[in-house]
Amino acid sequence: MALALVVGLGLLVLCPAPAYAMHIAEGILPAGWVVVWYVIAGVFVVIGILVIKRKTREVRGLMPLLGIAGAMIFLISVFPIPVPVSGSCSHPCGTPLGAILVGPFISTVLGALALLIQALFLAHGGFSTWGANIVSMAIAGSFVGFGAFVLLRRFHAPIFVAAFAAGLLGDWATYAVTSFELASALHGTGSLWGMFAAIAVAFAPTQLPLGILEGLFTGGVVTLVYQRRPELLSRIIPRAFRPVPSTIEGGSQ
Repeated sequence: MALALVVGLGLLVLCPAPAYAMHIAEGILPAGWVVVWYVIAGVFVVIGILVIKRKTREVRGLMPLLGIAGAMIFLISVFPIPVPVSGSCSHPCGTPLGAILVGPFISTVLGALALLIQALFLAHGGFSTWGANIVSMAIAGSFVGFGAFVLLRRFHAPIFVAAFAAGLLGDWATYAVTSFELASALHGTGSLWGMFAAIAVAFAPTQLPLGILEGLFTGGVVTLVYQRRPELLSRIIPRAFRPVPSTIEGGSQ
């Protein structure tokens, strides 16, 4: 943990333009958009808290998994990677992995907590932009990643393949939403979609390969956890971890 914080703080120095990063900086968004993103984020976080209360009563051994998932989301999303084109940073997200392990609503709460800690202690993001950052990283990353995983599992995709796609698409979805949030605030009298395209292109040099790396990491971790504790994951998200015929999956699980 200490090493992660030191490296994260060091990389922050390399990022001179935090407005164009996954964690939108303080003061970037107009008041109207601050309210919009906070309302959307608040709805999902409240639902997530209720889901946590219910799941902890239903599933034994869930609390340690919540701690592991929360720590992973924090550590994965704390590392900025400089983007040479825009002079800013890209980040892996961690929330697609969290959503697969504990469900998308719970992952949203864990992502919100990670973002709050980063804003409080690392000056990473902001308080007025906390809602927007929750919507992009915690909500979009969780639900797109989870949706991709469940859909592919329904078509009998191996655990690793489904989790890889979840990490990849959840990561890219986070940056698509972040690009829209920034474009909506910064386009002025110009084209909203022109600004959106410009921001998305600035992210692309690092985010395209970074999404692939997050997919590989997500696939590896989910496969490992499933091999060690299949009964726990099957109780949390039964439709995603339901066994499929061995002739289709072989030994991939």
